[in-house]
Amino acid sequence: MDISLKKRIGNLFENLFVVILVFYPLRHVQWGLDLADTGYNYANYTYMGTEHMDPMWLFSTWLSNGVGHLLTRLPNGGTLVGMNLYTGLFVSLLAAAGYLFCIKKLAIRPWAAFLGEMAAVSLCWCPTALLYNYMNYVLFLGCFILLYCGLTKDDRRYLIAAGICLGANVLVRFSNLPQAAMILAVWFYDLVWAREEKKNGGAVQEGFWKKLLRHTGWCLLGYLAALAVLLGYIHIRYGIGEYAAGISRLFAMTETATDYRAVDMVLNMLHDYTENFYWVIRMGVFLAAGSVLAVVTGLIGGTGRGAAVLRRGLQAVCIGLGIAMAGWLYYRDDAGLRVPFCTLDFCDYASMYRPAVLFLMLALFIGAVRVIHPRSRKEDRLAGSMLLLVIFLSAIGSNNRLYSSINNLFLVAPYTLGACCEFITKCRDKKIAHVTISLFPAKCILSVFLLLCCFQFGGFGLKFVFAEFTGVRDISSGVDNNEVLKKVKMSGEKADWMSSVSAYINENGLRGQEVILYGTPLSLSIPSLSYYLQMPAAFNPWITLTSYGYEVLEKDMEELDGRTPVIIFENVTALYEEGGVEALVRAGVSEEEMAAASDEKLQLILNFMGENDYTQTFRSEKFAIYQAQER
Repeated sequence: MDISLKKRIGNLFENLFVVILVFYPLRHVQWGLDLADTGYNYANYTYMGTEHMDPMWLFSTWLSNGVGHLLTRLPNGGTLVGMNLYTGLFVSLLAAAGYLFCIKKLAIRPWAAFLGEMAAVSLCWCPTALLYNYMNYVLFLGCFILLYCGLTKDDRRYLIAAGICLGANVLVRFSNLPQAAMILAVWFYDLVWAREEKKNGGAVQEGFWKKLLRHTGWCLLGYLAALAVLLGYIHIRYGIGEYAAGISRLFAMTETATDYRAVDMVLNMLHDYTENFYWVIRMGVFLAAGSVLAVVTGLIGGTGRGAAVLRRGLQAVCIGLGIAMAGWLYYRDDAGLRVPFCTLDFCDYASMYRPAVLFLMLALFIGAVRVIHPRSRKEDRLAGSMLLLVIFLSAIGSNNRLYSSINNLFLVAPYTLGACCEFITKCRDKKIAHVTISLFPAKCILSVFLLLCCFQFGGFGLKFVFAEFTGVRDISSGVDNNEVLKKVKMSGEKADWMSSVSAYINENGLRGQEVILYGTPLSLSIPSLSYYLQMPAAFNPWITLTSYGYEVLEKDMEELDGRTPVIIFENVTALYEEGGVEALVRAGVSEEEMAAASDEKLQLILNFMGENDYTQTFRSEKFAIYQAQER
């Protein structure tokens, strides 16, 4: 084939891959209704400010809230579909930028990079409404790219820009502070550079320490400049004292929300890795069986037709072992947890979580090999070291264990697939003591595992849409009397819930009035109603969060100063208000829900209702509305 024609075809496919990666993340913008995280974040964007938001949340995620607020001002920014579209574009940017960087700078094969990005997008279980996650990923990706270019080109502009990305990321989510550890990659690269220069006998133009301090200084300059500019604006807009008070509460919340403590984050992350060694060891048995056969085949040796028959026999057996391993993984339950390795229910996390954790472990192994392998180029060592840091740091600052790392595979997945592709296609059999050892068993087991991952990740990506901490299973209905929810597909049950409460809000002119929302337990919380009904929260839409303490709620309610917001309860909470524990028993409510219904925060709200003569003015299967009587 003509070289120019081959190049044009290659460019055509690259452009096609980019187009697919831009539009694929938008596939579910109309799917599902989430009463928890999605509308909660959109409510914060719509009503951004200390008047209707918890100051701790406002300042700890200030930049993401600000960008979200700007998105609400765009056409259709007042609708759920419109906001899902705008926030989904952040994933499009991540996928397209990650793909282009991988093929242009890391020299990963385009099809491998494309499959990796498709897998990364498919594993984005987190709603795109959570911009404090996706803006974090965008800036983190930007830092990776800029650091790589800045160090390999020795260009201070890139290093300053990388520092700016990480500095700004602290204002996207304050718990991104640990990402400053990316400076370790800078120091590591400078150390590798100095050792290579010394090993090659080249004349080092500047000393190691001088180069390290220079690179560190440029990164630090960008980092501090970003912080200074953004904190300066916050000081002018709100006052630095307000910011400090909000952030101080963030540190104090770990007393009640213990899963946000740094030690617990690391321990939970390590627990998931160690737990999955159960599967690594057993997959290793299949690999060991194939490897033993390879050694035996190598010892038998021979030439001509006999050797060819042996090789084909070994390959057939290894393919059979790979298929058997895949069947075993789908069938086998963990004897301790009674949970399968993966399922075909793609609306559930179980379909992808364990394969994704093993994929992360494979990526960590590849990154570590690239870092320590004596024949690795310094550029490969740099990429490997940053890969390790991205996987580790993505899980720090969140209480979602390894789910956060799984949600941020935009460089990890294509890099891992690219390295595996290189191993499968380029690595040759090894000759040890005049015995040729076939690598086919390892290649076969690896190929089967990667095919399993691609199938599971792809199925999850096509079917899963987040809603109340699980997946959407029914999108057969819609709501006609709510402009925010226009064109949203949801279950018939949720459509009935939202239609009835929206009708009452419309008929009584309650849109725009302040609201207090309460639902118990966590799985029944209803903070999204603030956005869906266009009713700003009196102080915090999600009162039941453990990070929002009783003392804070008590203080916020005292500051209502005579205002009597509309109060909306979820059904279990309403049952408790109507008849106490006895009503919950009659309704067959679980013990967990009964315990949550007697929560001290709820008692505080009920006392407030009693003092201000609240009465129930609306009741449906899901919600109850209470309003104060006019005096």
